[in-house]
Amino acid sequence: MHTWQRRSFQSVSEVDPSTSRMMKKRNRASVDTAVVDICRREVGHLSTRKFAHRLAASEDLVLRLDLVRKLEKHRGCVNTVSFNGDGDILVSGSDDKRVILWDWETGSIKLSFNSGHNNNIFQAKIMPGTDERTIVTCAADGQVRHATILECGKVETKLLARHQGRAHKLAIEPGSPHVFYTCGEDGLVQHFDLRTGEATELFSCQPVHGRSFMQVVNLNAIAIDPRNPNLFVIAGSDEFTRLYDIRRYRSNSNSNSSSAFGQPVDHFCPHHLLGDENVGITGLAFSNQSELLVSYGEEFIYLFSKDMGWGSNVNSVLDVERTMESDSKPGPLQYKGHRNCMTVKGVNFFGPKCEYVVSGSDCGRMFIWRKKDTEVVRVMEADKQVVNCIQPHPHTSMLASSGIESDIKIWTPTALEKAPPPTNIEKSRPKMNTWMYQMVSPREMALQLLSMRSQQASPIENVSVNREGNMLEFILSFDANSSEEDDNEEGGPTSAHDYFY
Repeated sequence: MHTWQRRSFQSVSEVDPSTSRMMKKRNRASVDTAVVDICRREVGHLSTRKFAHRLAASEDLVLRLDLVRKLEKHRGCVNTVSFNGDGDILVSGSDDKRVILWDWETGSIKLSFNSGHNNNIFQAKIMPGTDERTIVTCAADGQVRHATILECGKVETKLLARHQGRAHKLAIEPGSPHVFYTCGEDGLVQHFDLRTGEATELFSCQPVHGRSFMQVVNLNAIAIDPRNPNLFVIAGSDEFTRLYDIRRYRSNSNSNSSSAFGQPVDHFCPHHLLGDENVGITGLAFSNQSELLVSYGEEFIYLFSKDMGWGSNVNSVLDVERTMESDSKPGPLQYKGHRNCMTVKGVNFFGPKCEYVVSGSDCGRMFIWRKKDTEVVRVMEADKQVVNCIQPHPHTSMLASSGIESDIKIWTPTALEKAPPPTNIEKSRPKMNTWMYQMVSPREMALQLLSMRSQQASPIENVSVNREGNMLEFILSFDANSSEEDDNEEGGPTSAHDYFY
């Protein structure tokens, strides 16, 4: 586990003789293609860049992905992993409230520090163009924090803003060392500029009119289009992924009518899920071709092109959707086989041109699909319980994964033998006795909002708030099914460090 030793992948199931013959034919074709590409490159008929991209996208490398290292230091579930721009540093955040910067190639720790959060860290990212000295985080305490690594190696952290509920995700404007967005279970989307250190509350995501008793959509995910950073999407506790254009906010701000910005420019949802109030979305990702990947809880993963949206006025769509033919509009591609019921899982692309789709699963495995035909290419054991995060390296065929276990697993194409085609994909549903964090319920949201209100109230006001909270707890206690950590402690700016070398 702790060396770069190459090991063959052990399949979870046996492969029948016919499948073995197909594998030999496929492997021979892959080898022949690789040899031809090398010859074409040597004689100048294939550019070095195209050769590298074709090699990196090769299914041969995907079939040789192997667990080569575990990064072990956290003392809780690892809820977020991401790379810096160069890909030599991996940053992680955990239930232990610590942020760690890793030299993933050697497995050594470059920096470990207390984030200043008083509850589980859900996302940590290194801001680009900052020499890996600026890190932004969001967490279950609703806080959005900014950590600065000083020249002496110490870390200063400060509170930038707070969501009234858990803040699951943040998204960095591509290439910007200053600008990022956050979303939370309070439905709020915020815009940050580190040059001012201030947060701008853009809007609260409203449910479709007449569709929900909740006042806002509890948001789980946010993503920015890398080809057009003016566009971003959000999604959460209903069936829609909403697309926004930040330029509309800037123009509206000049006319003092920025409240109109809360209207999306487009909505995305598979036709058969329109009007389904029992589904929600846990993960979003954009490809480098502006394709949109959406992962539904208790459902499947879908790939949308930009022409598959339902438009800005989704109410009119819902009014007539019962009379619409299922084939009246081109539908998204569908990726299935995994399970996404227990936690708020991410989803991602893999490959130099996003040739693959990757996701974790409640069964403790990592799934890799070919994007173009939705076929499952690999299924790998990656956690004893649940895999939540899979992060591709920005420049090479390598993956980092994390989940309920307290380690981070590094996967590289170093296996001597190719993995056989996956079989026995449908695995029994795991016991739901250990959760990293649950998808939000109305009960949880109400109690969290009361908790936040209590935190900010005066001692006299707290008496009233506590009574209100106890009454609500009594009314809703029949569906109690979680035990979150107390997030009522006040967390001010901190300055802490372990080591930096």
